[in-house]
Amino acid sequence: MIQVNDKIRNVMAVVFEIETDQISEDAEPGVVTNWDSLRHMNLIVALEEEFGIQFTDDEMTDLLNFKLISAIITEKLN
Repeated sequence: MIQVNDKIRNVMAVVFEIETDQISEDAEPGVVTNWDSLRHMNLIVALEEEFGIQFTDDEMTDLLNFKLISAIITEKLN
């Protein structure tokens, strides 16, 4: 799980143009200043590429914060 979370943080840091240490377990739009709708879509694409997965439409709407992103990706990888 830690490796998955580290990869998610790395992807988020690139997409949101911030340092990985600025991405806490509570990271979400409003907390991460660069997290807007366009970057959210970029995040989804980047996560799909990084992990070799595809999110469903329902999952895409659930990717609202770091904890949910981690849970959904972990579930898809298992």
